[in-house]
Amino acid sequence: MFKHLATATLILATTIGVSEAMAETGVKLHAAGSLKAAMGEVADMFEAAHDVKIARTFGPSGLLRERIEQGEAAEVYASANMKHPKTLAKAGKAAPVVLFARNRLCALAQPDLDVDTDTLLQVMLDKDIRVGTSTPKADPSGDYAFQVFDKSEALAPGATAKLKAKALQLTGGQDSEKAPEGRNTYGWVMESGKADVFLTYCTNALLARNEVPGLAIVQLPDGLSVGADYGLTVMQGASRNAWTLAMYILSPEGQAILAKYGFDAPGVTN
Repeated sequence: MFKHLATATLILATTIGVSEAMAETGVKLHAAGSLKAAMGEVADMFEAAHDVKIARTFGPSGLLRERIEQGEAAEVYASANMKHPKTLAKAGKAAPVVLFARNRLCALAQPDLDVDTDTLLQVMLDKDIRVGTSTPKADPSGDYAFQVFDKSEALAPGATAKLKAKALQLTGGQDSEKAPEGRNTYGWVMESGKADVFLTYCTNALLARNEVPGLAIVQLPDGLSVGADYGLTVMQGASRNAWTLAMYILSPEGQAILAKYGFDAPGVTN
């Protein structure tokens, strides 16, 4: 699927147009918060190889899209869903969107909580269990969590309404409380006791557990499983360096870095 993406991206660059004035400048990268660790390493490797500085902005994909729509300067936009970059492309602000990685949802659970894949739904429905999510619309992780709630109806009638009503939207919103500098958002939320169970990307869950080793990572049962498609685009008028960065993200080297952080990166060659 990804075999010819770098070539296709190069063709897009020449078709859509590259800003000659920006050809030798640094690159403005906007990327989903869930990509911060992986894309940070991608950016580091790119800077070292190309002697180009990358200005990095990470945050909830929906809020980043809004900032770009409102005029914030951006060149490469990596979203945790396909919808937000496609919105920019449809508005004529960006190139066609490429799916460059996949993720999936897991549940983070407090160390003392007795829960596994088979009992996860039952535990989340318990009136005494606080279920945390990110903020739908602002952060795709929240939208995916609510998709889990939608799927729960087939397993337990009435579950969707109960879960949506009790869900605590703790991260990813414009007014969400921010984790201290240097802390993993989800590790901090759980360590602070703000939720008993938190639905987030499996990649986020791994980073959170690295920071707070006692946390449990629970895989969702097949009936609740939700995957996340990540979309990449380049803004109109972006520099040549921006297009080169986009191609690097799609290259085997860039894809291998994403895979190292737990993303499904189909561009990795075996």
